[in-house]
Amino acid sequence: MRDRVAFLFLGETLLIPHLFPIVEALSDLAPELTQDLWVSTSMHEALIGGWLAERPHAPIRIRRAPGFRTVAVDAGTNPPLPPKLPMLARLAPRLARVPVAVCAEQTSLWLPRLLPFLPTRFVKTSHGVGSMSARDDRRRRAAWHTLVPSERERRTYLQRGMPPERIVATGYVKAGFRQRSYARPDFAEDRPVLLYNPHWQQHRSSWWRWGEQIVRQVLAEGRWNLIFAPHQRLVERAPEVRALCEELKGRGDTHCDYQSFAAVDGSYTAAADLYLGDTSSQVLEFLVRPRPCVFLNAGGAHWQDDPSYAMWVAGEVVDSLDGVLPALARAGTEHPRFADAQAALASDSLGDTSGAAPTRAASEILGVLAERHSG
Repeated sequence: MRDRVAFLFLGETLLIPHLFPIVEALSDLAPELTQDLWVSTSMHEALIGGWLAERPHAPIRIRRAPGFRTVAVDAGTNPPLPPKLPMLARLAPRLARVPVAVCAEQTSLWLPRLLPFLPTRFVKTSHGVGSMSARDDRRRRAAWHTLVPSERERRTYLQRGMPPERIVATGYVKAGFRQRSYARPDFAEDRPVLLYNPHWQQHRSSWWRWGEQIVRQVLAEGRWNLIFAPHQRLVERAPEVRALCEELKGRGDTHCDYQSFAAVDGSYTAAADLYLGDTSSQVLEFLVRPRPCVFLNAGGAHWQDDPSYAMWVAGEVVDSLDGVLPALARAGTEHPRFADAQAALASDSLGDTSGAAPTRAASEILGVLAERHSG
């Protein structure tokens, strides 16, 4: 096998910021190493190709995966994806010629799970953090190495019997992503910015019970500029999100985004002054720089002793729709009593957020590559 590493950019665009910083770091550490970046759509190709223009002489190749789909959507919009399992099945013979493949989602791990004779060693890097991650998924055990952000996250895998030598804490890779869409949306007036970020799964989300009412109440209050940026997949299950954003288009106090790359590249969690949400792991990215948070218990969860809601120690938890605006109004003055818990939660969950994580991840990949050749 030649010295090559494959990166699998086959899923949603939200995975890109968790993978591309490792591509850059690997190019810095091993500039002669060939990297094959397998992409599933023309949107992935356009985004990544634009960034690679900074490295015109690096042996990094964008390759179209079998079933590659050309999509006619606005730049950055999350594209419709080709069927993943047929794509992986057709890609398997090509990956078999590569010593190491890197992915950020579980679906790609069906290859080593179902084809244990495949000589390629898979490295899985995390794309989400938080207490609701599905760490018991049987596909995860097929990864040769799993890169997690923090030692706390690593312990959760070890408690499930994962081999300790194959679980490595690197820090939060996305913290090293440099290609954010913009620093702050344009608003007509200079007001504090509120980010509302509901989850896409109905049993975890505030959207179906309270979401539209919250958006309308916040705008009627006139105290904040609102970024409404739900999880990209929410619109698949709640098409009314698209209709609401169309209705609000053109307002100077609102920025709606349910599908663009900016919704997943860290732009909004960096720009907001106050976070309003339910169980999205994006709150942990927000807490890289501790700021006020309010959490929505729209489903009446008994959350205090449930580790699935560990992030709710970072702000006031609201149990009724009538309580949302008052909680937002006092969030700034209440923040000091949550600041220590926020800092501890971010550190425990994300590990190092200095931007060094991609280099650590790249070093681990080089180690797997060397081990593959020696073994």
